[in-house]
Amino acid sequence: MSTKKDNKQHSVVDHTPLFGKKNFLLMLLGGVIIAAGMLVMAGGKSADPTIFNDKEVYSTLRITVAPILILLGLVVEVYAIFKK
Repeated sequence: MSTKKDNKQHSVVDHTPLFGKKNFLLMLLGGVIIAAGMLVMAGGKSADPTIFNDKEVYSTLRITVAPILILLGLVVEVYAIFKK
């Protein structure tokens, strides 16, 4: 009778986390920046909803600053993901 040896290969599993504490803090910061941009873009409530206030709707804060904040937040998110 011939005996066959068990050739089981033991694989080593690396249990280190994919992201560290710094990555998660940067992701949180990016999320806060994106949320701030959304809130700035949403704006406030009009005093009289029947009157269209174009200075409030088309303000620099809503048209320029809010999208820049959102894009900045997305850049921070991408940086947080790729940071080693």
